[in-house]
Amino acid sequence: MRVGLAQINPTVGDLASNRRLILDAYQSLVAQGAELVAFPELAVCGYPPRDLLFKRRFVRDCEDSLQQIAAQIGSVPALIGTVTRNTTGSGRPTYNAAAFCRAGQIVATARKCLLPTYDVFDEDRYFEPASAPIVVEHAGARIGITICEDIWTHPMISTRQLHRGADPVQQLAAQHCDLMVNVSASPWHFDKDNLRETLIADTARALGCATVYLNVVGGNDELIFDGRSLACTADGSVIEKLPAFQDALRVIDVPSTHVPPTARKAAAPAATLPARLPAATGCVASECADTFDALVLGLRDYAHKSGFKRALIALSGGIDSALVAVIATAALGAENVTGVSLPSAISSQHSRDDARQLAQNLGIRFETIAIAEPVAATEAVLADAFRGRTRDVTEENIQARIRGVIMMALSNKFGALLLTTGNKSEMAVGYCTLYGDMAGGLAVISDLYKTQVYSVARWINQVYAARLGRTGEIIPASTITKPPSAELRPDQLDQDSLPPYDVLDAILRSYVEEGHSRRDIVAQGFAEAVVNDVVRKVDLNEYKRKQAAPGLKITPLAFGVGRRIPIVQKYVS
Repeated sequence: MRVGLAQINPTVGDLASNRRLILDAYQSLVAQGAELVAFPELAVCGYPPRDLLFKRRFVRDCEDSLQQIAAQIGSVPALIGTVTRNTTGSGRPTYNAAAFCRAGQIVATARKCLLPTYDVFDEDRYFEPASAPIVVEHAGARIGITICEDIWTHPMISTRQLHRGADPVQQLAAQHCDLMVNVSASPWHFDKDNLRETLIADTARALGCATVYLNVVGGNDELIFDGRSLACTADGSVIEKLPAFQDALRVIDVPSTHVPPTARKAAAPAATLPARLPAATGCVASECADTFDALVLGLRDYAHKSGFKRALIALSGGIDSALVAVIATAALGAENVTGVSLPSAISSQHSRDDARQLAQNLGIRFETIAIAEPVAATEAVLADAFRGRTRDVTEENIQARIRGVIMMALSNKFGALLLTTGNKSEMAVGYCTLYGDMAGGLAVISDLYKTQVYSVARWINQVYAARLGRTGEIIPASTITKPPSAELRPDQLDQDSLPPYDVLDAILRSYVEEGHSRRDIVAQGFAEAVVNDVVRKVDLNEYKRKQAAPGLKITPLAFGVGRRIPIVQKYVS
């Protein structure tokens, strides 16, 4: 069967635009010879709709939009992810569904069986689960339909305890399908594409039929969806794979015949699913490329879907703001990015020079606004109140907060999105200033450890520059090689108050992402005093992270909606 894969980029809640996107893709794929067209999970309304589902008219409006789409579907059927009401009178009010449309009608409706409630997912809050997947018939083939989580039952990646007979893959296997189609909205994080490919291959082998996996692409709030839709034969061999981090419409030839176990080709054993992801002390070239492309897509969609065309960045001359500036330029175009240098009385000349050189290399607008006078004026106003007290971090933070005031004023005046530049290491231990460098609309690299920031920066100069046909560096070499410093006081270095970043990041990964206790981490070989200090800082600074700008998620566990630690709590691990 010639299956058309519509790897599209819907916008949450924009029903009219999503409808046009779906119909345009359908017409294009039919013109290319598709015999069945598949769209991602919740394509009608965008994923995730979250509490929009509780608005009184939202689900009814989605159903109306689906009816308008179905009316324009011809003899070539379309499988479209949508939301429908639960009219049984019991359970959650809605279903996460997929409508099988043909000849102007909704012929059948599949409903999601397994509802994820971990990490960023909270589907049990909204949806009623189905008891089993459905099978539809088309062109002489029996087509099983599943929705995203329905196939994520592999014991190495799921802790879900399924009752006997409740595994959707096993349920479909008993029905001898000729083809299975899974429509998904699966967010990206490091190495997830390898995990998915193994999962889809295992599913195809379990079902004894070709399996099509159709994933959404694009950014919605913190989440980034990479696409990478693919199809496998019954023996788990990949037929074709769509590109990452970009829209794609493609028709592929997929076998549509059930293959009984005795007739299946011998296949190599399935690859072992990774028990954990690579260490956080940097990333290899392919991971850096994925990280960069993901953040570019996430920023572009966050800005454009929110109505912003331009971005502002406070350029300190450091590596974090440099990386954010490169990402912003790739996402929005150099003509839509402005870098602002905000030197204080103690800012080093090399930092000013690096900021200016970066802006020149990127071709973005560059402004300098000195803050020595407003900082001095603020300290003078507070002099009587602070009399008799020693200078400390309070005065240091005045600089950061003056910068925040100025950058937000520029954002308001020119309608530009202010991008914050803090990384995951800093956000974890509170090495950031509320209402200062944390002020802004999007935290672009808040899920990137400092060691990863360095890796991606080097990749930009070594690989991305060549991708652009450039021979020189993009990020000034001195920005990468000089010791990192917030420059809040003379001769300050990050390592004055933090352990080396390779040590810090390894501890943070173990504590934040893997959930290990202090004792566990010390047993891994880290100094007890260092571990205790890092863990204390992470716990004390939860209140800052709750007030931070939303950040783009690229790891299995990011600060934000997927990590719900109480601010007021006294547990000591």
